[in-house]
Amino acid sequence: MFLNQTTYSTDTSPRSVAIVDVNSDNKPDIIVTNWNSNTVSVLLNNGSGTFLTQTTYTTGTNPGLVAVVDVNSDNKPDIIVANWNSSNVSVLVNNGSGTFLTQTTYATGSNPFSVAVVDVNSDTKPDIIVANKGSATVGVLLNTGSGTFLTQITYATGTQPESVAVIDVNNDNKPDIIVGNYGLNTVSVFLHC
Repeated sequence: MFLNQTTYSTDTSPRSVAIVDVNSDNKPDIIVTNWNSNTVSVLLNNGSGTFLTQTTYTTGTNPGLVAVVDVNSDNKPDIIVANWNSSNVSVLVNNGSGTFLTQTTYATGSNPFSVAVVDVNSDTKPDIIVANKGSATVGVLLNTGSGTFLTQITYATGTQPESVAVIDVNNDNKPDIIVGNYGLNTVSVFLHC
Protein backbone atom coordinates (compact mmCIF):
# COMPACT_ATOMS: atom_id res chain seq x y z
CA MET A 1 0.00 0.00 0.00
CA PHE A 2 2.92 2.38 0.77
CA LEU A 3 6.54 2.48 -0.37
CA ASN A 4 9.35 2.09 2.15
CA GLN A 5 10.03 5.17 4.24
CA THR A 6 12.32 7.98 3.18
CA THR A 7 13.84 9.81 6.13
CA TYR A 8 14.96 13.40 6.44
CA SER A 9 17.18 14.76 9.18
CA THR A 10 15.81 17.15 11.79
CA ASP A 11 17.38 18.57 14.92
CA THR A 12 17.28 16.66 18.22
CA SER A 13 14.06 15.07 19.48
CA PRO A 14 11.42 16.08 16.93
CA ARG A 15 8.17 16.56 18.84
CA SER A 16 5.36 17.92 16.68
CA VAL A 17 4.79 18.17 12.95
CA ALA A 18 2.58 20.31 10.72
CA ILE A 19 2.16 20.10 6.95
CA VAL A 20 1.47 23.42 5.22
CA ASP A 21 2.60 25.13 2.00
CA VAL A 22 4.83 27.88 3.42
CA ASN A 23 6.41 29.14 0.18
CA SER A 24 3.32 29.52 -2.04
CA ASP A 25 4.29 26.88 -4.60
CA ASN A 26 1.19 24.72 -3.98
CA LYS A 27 3.32 21.93 -2.47
CA PRO A 28 2.89 20.98 1.20
CA ASP A 29 6.02 21.54 3.29
CA ILE A 30 7.02 19.96 6.61
CA ILE A 31 7.34 22.01 9.80
CA VAL A 32 8.65 20.18 12.88
CA THR A 33 9.54 21.27 16.42
CA ASN A 34 12.76 19.91 17.91
CA TRP A 35 12.40 19.57 21.70
CA ASN A 36 16.03 19.17 22.79
CA SER A 37 17.63 21.57 20.31
CA ASN A 38 15.15 24.43 20.87
CA THR A 39 14.45 24.87 17.18
CA VAL A 40 11.79 24.46 14.56
CA SER A 41 12.74 22.91 11.20
CA VAL A 42 11.23 23.73 7.83
CA LEU A 43 11.66 21.16 5.05
CA LEU A 44 10.48 22.52 1.70
CA ASN A 45 8.77 20.17 -0.74
CA ASN A 46 10.58 19.57 -4.06
CA GLY A 47 7.31 18.64 -5.72
CA SER A 48 7.91 14.95 -6.26
CA GLY A 49 7.24 13.96 -2.67
CA THR A 50 10.82 14.65 -1.66
CA PHE A 51 12.03 17.43 0.59
CA LEU A 52 15.02 19.76 0.80
CA THR A 53 17.42 19.67 3.74
CA GLN A 54 15.94 21.39 6.78
CA THR A 55 16.32 25.06 7.58
CA THR A 56 16.18 25.62 11.34
CA TYR A 57 14.96 28.57 13.38
CA THR A 58 15.51 29.21 17.07
CA THR A 59 12.53 28.88 19.42
CA GLY A 60 12.15 29.02 23.19
CA THR A 61 13.22 26.15 25.42
CA ASN A 62 11.69 22.75 24.63
CA PRO A 63 9.30 23.62 21.80
CA GLY A 64 6.26 21.37 21.92
CA LEU A 65 3.25 21.55 19.67
CA VAL A 66 3.17 23.74 16.58
CA ALA A 67 0.49 25.54 14.58
CA VAL A 68 0.98 27.15 11.18
CA VAL A 69 -1.47 29.95 10.41
CA ASP A 70 -1.31 33.40 8.78
CA VAL A 71 -1.39 35.74 11.80
CA ASN A 72 -0.53 39.05 10.10
CA SER A 73 -2.97 39.02 7.16
CA ASP A 74 -0.37 38.79 4.39
CA ASN A 75 -1.62 35.43 3.07
CA LYS A 76 1.60 33.70 4.16
CA PRO A 77 1.41 31.04 6.90
CA ASP A 78 3.39 31.85 10.04
CA ILE A 79 4.72 29.43 12.69
CA ILE A 80 3.44 29.44 16.28
CA VAL A 81 5.12 27.19 18.86
CA ALA A 82 4.43 26.44 22.54
CA ASN A 83 7.75 26.51 24.44
CA TRP A 84 7.48 24.23 27.48
CA ASN A 85 10.43 25.33 29.63
CA SER A 86 10.50 29.01 28.75
CA SER A 87 6.78 29.45 29.48
CA ASN A 88 6.05 31.36 26.31
CA VAL A 89 4.93 30.99 22.73
CA SER A 90 7.07 31.84 19.72
CA VAL A 91 5.68 33.51 16.62
CA LEU A 92 7.87 33.25 13.53
CA VAL A 93 6.54 35.44 10.73
CA ASN A 94 6.85 34.14 7.16
CA ASN A 95 9.00 36.30 4.84
CA GLY A 96 7.11 34.98 1.83
CA SER A 97 9.60 32.60 0.27
CA GLY A 98 9.31 29.94 2.94
CA THR A 99 11.83 31.63 5.21
CA PHE A 100 10.93 33.09 8.58
CA LEU A 101 11.88 36.09 10.70
CA THR A 102 13.49 35.66 14.11
CA GLN A 103 10.93 34.63 16.71
CA THR A 104 8.91 37.05 18.79
CA THR A 105 7.88 35.54 22.12
CA TYR A 106 4.82 36.11 24.28
CA ALA A 107 4.54 35.07 27.92
CA THR A 108 2.13 32.27 28.82
CA GLY A 109 1.38 30.34 31.96
CA SER A 110 3.77 27.70 33.21
CA ASN A 111 4.74 24.89 30.83
CA PRO A 112 2.62 25.61 27.75
CA PHE A 113 1.94 22.29 26.06
CA SER A 114 -0.18 22.93 22.98
CA VAL A 115 -1.53 25.79 20.90
CA ALA A 116 -4.48 26.49 18.66
CA VAL A 117 -4.71 29.57 16.45
CA VAL A 118 -8.28 30.69 15.77
CA ASP A 119 -10.18 34.00 15.73
CA VAL A 120 -12.05 33.96 19.06
CA ASN A 121 -13.25 37.59 19.20
CA SER A 122 -14.79 37.93 15.72
CA ASP A 123 -12.35 40.53 14.39
CA THR A 124 -11.10 38.23 11.57
CA LYS A 125 -7.63 38.09 13.16
CA PRO A 126 -6.45 34.67 14.41
CA ASP A 127 -5.72 34.59 18.13
CA ILE A 128 -3.48 32.20 20.08
CA ILE A 129 -5.04 29.78 22.57
CA VAL A 130 -2.55 27.87 24.71
CA ALA A 131 -2.89 25.04 27.23
CA ASN A 132 -0.62 25.88 30.19
CA LYS A 133 0.01 22.50 31.79
CA GLY A 134 2.05 23.68 34.78
CA SER A 135 -0.31 26.46 35.87
CA ALA A 136 -3.59 24.62 35.13
CA THR A 137 -4.88 27.37 32.86
CA VAL A 138 -5.75 28.02 29.26
CA GLY A 139 -4.47 31.33 27.92
CA VAL A 140 -5.96 33.48 25.18
CA LEU A 141 -3.64 35.94 23.44
CA LEU A 142 -5.62 38.31 21.23
CA ASN A 143 -4.14 39.37 17.89
CA THR A 144 -3.68 43.13 17.55
CA GLY A 145 -3.99 42.89 13.78
CA SER A 146 -0.37 43.13 12.72
CA GLY A 147 0.61 39.67 13.89
CA THR A 148 1.46 40.84 17.38
CA PHE A 149 -0.46 39.72 20.44
CA LEU A 150 -1.76 41.18 23.70
CA THR A 151 -0.88 39.78 27.12
CA GLN A 152 -2.70 36.51 27.70
CA ILE A 153 -6.04 36.31 29.48
CA THR A 154 -6.19 33.10 31.52
CA TYR A 155 -8.99 30.78 32.52
CA ALA A 156 -8.64 28.04 35.15
CA THR A 157 -8.76 24.47 33.85
CA GLY A 158 -8.43 21.06 35.44
CA THR A 159 -5.04 19.70 36.46
CA GLN A 160 -2.32 19.49 33.80
CA PRO A 161 -4.13 20.67 30.65
CA GLU A 162 -2.29 19.27 27.64
CA SER A 163 -4.43 19.72 24.56
CA VAL A 164 -6.66 22.49 23.31
CA ALA A 165 -9.21 22.71 20.50
CA VAL A 166 -11.44 25.58 19.42
CA ILE A 167 -14.81 25.06 17.72
CA ASP A 168 -18.43 26.19 18.13
CA VAL A 169 -20.04 23.43 20.21
CA ASN A 170 -23.40 25.09 20.96
CA ASN A 171 -24.38 26.48 17.53
CA ASP A 172 -24.24 30.16 18.48
CA ASN A 173 -21.64 30.98 15.79
CA LYS A 174 -19.01 31.74 18.45
CA PRO A 175 -15.88 29.63 18.98
CA ASP A 176 -15.71 27.67 22.23
CA ILE A 177 -12.57 26.25 23.85
CA ILE A 178 -12.16 22.59 24.80
CA VAL A 179 -9.18 21.49 26.92
CA GLY A 180 -7.98 17.98 27.77
CA ASN A 181 -6.90 17.80 31.44
CA TYR A 182 -4.32 15.04 31.66
CA GLY A 183 -4.06 15.15 35.47
CA LEU A 184 -7.80 14.80 36.17
CA ASN A 185 -8.97 12.58 33.33
CA THR A 186 -11.43 15.30 32.30
CA VAL A 187 -12.10 17.81 29.57
CA SER A 188 -13.02 21.42 30.21
CA VAL A 189 -15.47 23.23 27.93
CA PHE A 190 -15.42 27.03 27.87
CA LEU A 191 -18.51 28.40 26.12
CA HIS A 192 -18.02 31.76 24.44
CA CYS A 193 -20.23 34.45 25.97
